[in-house]
Parts: sequence; C-alpha cells; structure tokens
Amino acid sequence: MNRLKLEIEKFWNHKNIWTTDANIKNIVLKTIENLENGSIRVAYFLNEKWIVNEWIKKAIIMYFSIQNMNTVELGPLEFYDKIPIKNKFKEKGIRVVPHAIARYGSYISPGVILMPSYVNIGAYIGKDTMIDTWATVGSCAQVGNRVHVSGGVGIGGVLEPLQAHPVIVEDDVFIGSRCILVEGVLIKKGAVLGANVVLTASTKIFDVTNDKPIEIKGIIPKYSVVIPGSYPKKFPSGIYHVPCSIIIGKRKESTNKKVSLNDALRTHNLEI
Repeated sequence: MNRLKLEIEKFWNHKNIWTTDANIKNIVLKTIENLENGSIRVAYFLNEKWIVNEWIKKAIIMYFSIQNMNTVELGPLEFYDKIPIKNKFKEKGIRVVPHAIARYGSYISPGVILMPSYVNIGAYIGKDTMIDTWATVGSCAQVGNRVHVSGGVGIGGVLEPLQAHPVIVEDDVFIGSRCILVEGVLIKKGAVLGANVVLTASTKIFDVTNDKPIEIKGIIPKYSVVIPGSYPKKFPSGIYHVPCSIIIGKRKESTNKKVSLNDALRTHNLEI
C-alpha cells in the first residue's frame, strides 16, 4: 500500500500523462481494486479520530480520467459510463434487491442488504447494515456496522476538496426517512436521527437536554436522539425561522441494540 501511495502522489501533478502512461494506469487500477475488496478505505478510525487518506481520493479522480466510456447492457436496460457496476454479490454475502446499483470501487461488507438504492465509488458500508429504498450513499461516504439507513436518505459524498472529511456514520446508528447528511458531517456511534433531519457543515445543532442549550456543528455525539427544528434569525427584511437540528435525549448504551433503539423511539415519540 505504501508503494501505491508513493506512486499516486508522484504522478498526481502530471495530468498530461495519466491517460498515456501504462505504469500510471496499472497503479490506479490496482488502487481501485483494493478499494473494491476492502483492503484500503478512504477514511479510517485511529486514536479516537477519523483520518482521511487523501491519496486514495486522488486515485479515484485519476481513475475517472483514465477510464473510457463503455456501454453496459443488463437485459433491456442500458447504461453508458466509465465505471463498471459491482457484481458477484452472492459470493460476497450481500443481498441486493432490484434495482439496487453499486459502483465498482465501493466496498460492501457481508450481511449488508441493499434495497433499490445507489452506492457510489469510494464508499464503505460495514457489516449487517441496511440501505433502504431510494437511499443514496455518496462517493467516499463511510457507513459503519449495523446501521439502518431508511428510505430516501441522502448520504452525500465528499471527493473534493481532497483534505475534506467525507460523511461518516459510525456503528449502530439509525437514520430516519428522508434525512440528508452532507459536507462531511460525523454521526457518532449509536445515534438516532428522526425523519427529515438535515445536517450540513454549517447546520446549527442544539443539545437541549440540560438547563441551557449547547450549540455544536458538524457532529452528532454518541447515542444522541435528534429531531429537525428551526430557530429565529434576523435578516434585513425581517425575522425568519432557519432549519436546525435538536438533540432531545440519549439512547441507552445497551448491548441489546434493538431494545435500546425501540426504547428511544417510544420514549421520544420519534417519527422514522
């Protein structure tokens, strides 16, 4: 992997030869192959923080450049694109319901269920996670083990800028219907997001579980129960209510994750 990293970094600023140099092509293809089989990933957790592998993002961008457009036919369906479609799901222990599509270069762990959904290149999905109907997992997004991504959820990818964190969802998170997570937000372990929660890097998040609200941005703490909300903001033409997210409680840190989740949903009368 170190050799691949050194080669990608070496050739990154030589865009004029990406498509003509056979050695560069081989290095890029080998990197994407390792993404595909889970040997490497765009972001990893080390010493209590997430680290981004910028060189892998660079390899993905280079891959777009060196690939040729091709027609892919699946029965009566036709696609025209540069990136192959992921396959051999049975061997990988992944359940895929028509018309779920995952691009080559994404990693999907055994036990994952893909309802009709979309997973982009560079994404990572952990074991026993459910990606429900019409949900999307963007390029380089990182989704942990035993996560439930409900119908219509949009998990945005962050391929560029290179140093930016992708959207990261840690283990045992529940994401309610039609939630939107973009701009590198971090959802910590065990959190529960109610339906229609929208989180961007600039979205204000208010923790109202104590006497005074605490404002944070870009991160949902462990086991938080979150709902959509709004707060008043003054503009030249008047005061208007701007979307925010509100932490209204905590999910129990329990070994029985299903009981903990159901308890959180009942206690806070949460729509999912």
